Amino acid sequence: MMLPKFYPIFDDAAWLDRALPLGVRLAQLRIKDRLVDQLRDQIRRAMVLSRRHGAALVVNDHWQIAIDEGAEWLHLGQEDLADADLPAIRRAGLRLGLSTHDHAELDRALACAPDYIALGPVYPTILKQMAWEPQGLGRVTEWKRLIGPIPLVAIGGFTVERARGAFDAGADVVSAVTDITLNADPEGRMREWLAI
Repeated sequence: MMLPKFYPIFDDAAWLDRALPLGVRLAQLRIKDRLVDQLRDQIRRAMVLSRRHGAALVVNDHWQIAIDEGAEWLHLGQEDLADADLPAIRRAGLRLGLSTHDHAELDRALACAPDYIALGPVYPTILKQMAWEPQGLGRVTEWKRLIGPIPLVAIGGFTVERARGAFDAGADVVSAVTDITLNADPEGRMREWLAI
């Protein structure tokens, strides 16, 4: 399966209004600490926008809402994977991406037959406190060798300038968050990402 090489992650559906008209074709909506009704509203808005622009929307964590709202993609971290109903997710036809940080998590992810595997943080990240040291590009190469044809998403501390190294190391997709959302010109930065 071919995925777009650029995979931004946003914490509000409003970001999709800015990203999708530029040509972003794969984006994740990762929202924490909101009430269920607010989450549902955000996911619905994001799905409408994504479909309007022919883009794939990945819902982070909230697997039941993703099923209820007819989402097509879901991303789960390892903690969320423990609580998720994988048979229900598969019955709903959701494509699944899974986070990994070490070999045990990779083995667990591969057992779930995911549609992509994410590895991170490749570089130090300011997005959230991480229990893992930066993985480095050598780990990207190792992960790609181990997962074969499954798309590999490199995440954590990425900038446009660092992206080429991840691709050269074997990543199929590179994900970015703060390189866009904290940029003085987010649209300009996304255009740079899209030009890679």
